[in-house]
Amino acid sequence: MVNRAIRKFLFFHKSNGASLIVNPTHLVIHHRSMTTSKRVQDRSEMKRIHDLEIATENWKIVSKVLFLMEILKEEPEQVIPIRSLDQYRRQINLPKPHKISDFIQKSPKLFELYKDRKGVLWCGMTKEAEELVQEEERITEEYSEKAAEHITRCLMMSVAKRLPLDKIAHFRRDFGLPIDFRKNWIYRYPEHFRVVKNEDDIEFLELVSWKPSWAITELEKKVIGVSEDHQPGLLSLAFPLKFPSNYKKVYRYAGKIDHFQRRSYLSPYADAHGLTAGSLEFDKRAVAVMHELLSFTIEKRLVTDHLTHFRRELVMPQKLMRLLLKHFGIFYVSERGKRFSVFLNEAYEGSDLIEKCPLVLWKEKVQTLIGYRGRKKKIETHHDFVEMEAEDLCGSESEEDNVHMQPKQEDTICGLEDSALSDESEMEIGDIYDAYKATEAS
Repeated sequence: MVNRAIRKFLFFHKSNGASLIVNPTHLVIHHRSMTTSKRVQDRSEMKRIHDLEIATENWKIVSKVLFLMEILKEEPEQVIPIRSLDQYRRQINLPKPHKISDFIQKSPKLFELYKDRKGVLWCGMTKEAEELVQEEERITEEYSEKAAEHITRCLMMSVAKRLPLDKIAHFRRDFGLPIDFRKNWIYRYPEHFRVVKNEDDIEFLELVSWKPSWAITELEKKVIGVSEDHQPGLLSLAFPLKFPSNYKKVYRYAGKIDHFQRRSYLSPYADAHGLTAGSLEFDKRAVAVMHELLSFTIEKRLVTDHLTHFRRELVMPQKLMRLLLKHFGIFYVSERGKRFSVFLNEAYEGSDLIEKCPLVLWKEKVQTLIGYRGRKKKIETHHDFVEMEAEDLCGSESEEDNVHMQPKQEDTICGLEDSALSDESEMEIGDIYDAYKATEAS
């Protein structure tokens, strides 16, 4: 009878947002507001890497600008009415009453505002921005072969040797794929992969041929090199570790870390059907898969949402975030904003990538042109145009760490809304604290 009453009490208050502590004699209710990212950062302070938080914040801003450049690039004359950009407020996290035009004027070296004879305000790119777009197309084309290799190796790691195209779209910028990759690019490498549809008419990218020299991890390459007849199997390689400089309690984990590093694990390219979910072998292979995926990306970082979309295809644990947080010497989870990014620690020195591919250097060039110093450029037109507000919108905290475009046409704009895969979502911010507590206890 008592248990039933407690269950009803818990259910009622859970539905009303209350947090409960239950002891044998009485129930104490602690009401709290929604957990914020700041509180999560406070709770995990010993595991924070300040330099990588700075890197996350910098890329959040440039992602918004690149998003607008992609919209303009798809327009026939590369100009668009400001009122048409209003539909993209959520993607650039620009809540009302802030104006889209305010945000655009923060980067006068990249964007220009015009008014036509009817007083309609338009946005276009500067000549410098147009040249940058052309440069990106050239660099992306030069990088195409490497991108094809990485996508093929992802297919080789998957259980069914195929991945849904809608999910690959989330990795488009991370893997350096062109914006029209679904329309043209995926058909340029028939020797590697092909497009197929299942009974529900869902498109998949399917592996065509297995390449032994690609079935070797990036970590193996550094240790033993490349073999043309390589056969993936058990590995006994230690992962490079890098801890926060101010973390003073690593010695508490020294034994566990050493035991983990010595444990053999199955290569990400080997058949994983026989592994038992939750086993030590299963988890270490998952770490190897995540290490490999991050090694493929141009910035050696990914939004964690995108990783979780591939749990089933790549045989990774359901509580993937918990594993990332547990192995904070290998990975770093940045907690800026609503969504989280995971970094490959070994790839960074401070807030900078150690090795930068041309696409990263191009993004850095764009980044140098964002923002301005001095007075705003006046728009010569109707007197009723409202002056821009002084607040620096580029510096506002984003809820979207990695911006994606809503598809105008499915075959040209391939970034997808996360809501389309909401059933695959990993962990809310409140769960991060529980994960950190679990790593401390284990």
